[in-house]
Amino acid sequence: MKKIILLLIGISLNFSINAQESITLSLQQAIDYALVNSYEAINATRDIDAAKKKKWETTTIGLPEISAKLDYQNWIKQQVSLIPAEFFGGNEGEFAEIAFGTKHNMNATATLNQLIFDGSYLVGLQSAKTYLKISENAKEKTDLGVREAVINAYGNVLLSEESIVILKRNITTLEKNLNETNQIYLNGLVEEESVEQLKITLAQINSQLSKTENLNNIAYKMLNITLGIDIKSSVKLTDNLNKLVEENINLDLLSSELSLENHVDFKIAKNTERSNELLMKLEQSKALPTLKSFINFGYAGFGENFDFQKKEQQWFDSSLLGVSLEIPIFSSLARSSRTQQAKIELEKARTVLTLTEQKLFLQLETAKTEYNYSIEEFETSKQNLALAERIEKKQQIKFFEGISTSFELSEAQRQLYTLQQSYLQAMLNIIANKAALDNALNTPINN
Repeated sequence: MKKIILLLIGISLNFSINAQESITLSLQQAIDYALVNSYEAINATRDIDAAKKKKWETTTIGLPEISAKLDYQNWIKQQVSLIPAEFFGGNEGEFAEIAFGTKHNMNATATLNQLIFDGSYLVGLQSAKTYLKISENAKEKTDLGVREAVINAYGNVLLSEESIVILKRNITTLEKNLNETNQIYLNGLVEEESVEQLKITLAQINSQLSKTENLNNIAYKMLNITLGIDIKSSVKLTDNLNKLVEENINLDLLSSELSLENHVDFKIAKNTERSNELLMKLEQSKALPTLKSFINFGYAGFGENFDFQKKEQQWFDSSLLGVSLEIPIFSSLARSSRTQQAKIELEKARTVLTLTEQKLFLQLETAKTEYNYSIEEFETSKQNLALAERIEKKQQIKFFEGISTSFELSEAQRQLYTLQQSYLQAMLNIIANKAALDNALNTPINN
């Protein structure tokens, strides 16, 4: 039911984009849209469709097959055979030239073939089912990757937009400080260095704003590509960093346990093991006999003229039933060699399965550590930013009262600007690390 709802949401949003070349999305809406329309999701769905077709193709090998054939022969010059003339009363040692058959011949046949037993066919059916499961696992992993990619792309856009807002606010404050300082300088109460120092800081922030605006444009295009939308389309985001941070702080996740059997990476490794096991069985099955049968029906017509379309044309029917049993006896140990190779691949797959299990537990512990650290870093950044704001305000007061120098004010401002960006990055880290932790836990889509 969730998949149907997700598909309907994605389709409706797609119609909206096509209709007006603009779309407004929350983070969840962006994820839902990308799960249907992103380039990776589309191709993963196609892989499943191809696997289903492959499964049916394998199944049809054991089903009856009917073929028909129509042959027409026109002897432009009939082939001549030599027969001893004495058969016709001629002289011994001489040969008579005789042409057998008629000038025009036509044959129509229909054949029914049926596979009765083939060990490789039975293994092939199991392999086709496993191949379909692998494709479905790949789709699940793709969806998890798409979700994480959308979250990161969405967060990067919000980060750049928040940075632009803060930088513009800083520029407004700096311009005010510069004007006031310049007036004080004109009155001879401060040195020209103070004015120049503020000009340098203002130029740096203006340059940073220009760069951030360009990065914001790129971030939007990256989001569009992640969503599967043309980069020229307009996308508006309804969520903000503060809201997403609140939604993504969940300390209960730090005590979550890994459900190994349900993790998509483990299932992929398990199906790879199963696939290699079936390949070994396939090689072993080639030592078994193969039994096939067929039945054939046909009609043949002959004549010196092309009269096959006439009612009086005589047709001769025939039918044939046959059974074929093929028994492998000796292959110069080629089959044994292929079986041993397949066994080695199976052992490698089992080792990879064990390695995958260990990596998943390590990945979870790493994701928990990163997530927990990002929460702590966010709280620290929030506190440091509040302190930096108070310090910068105090330095402004001191500077305009003549108690501190322009250098001390500049240092306080730089510290504030650095911590502003650190705070925004800490917010983004929570969102990104929560997405990584969800993937490590294999948290289902829309759970």
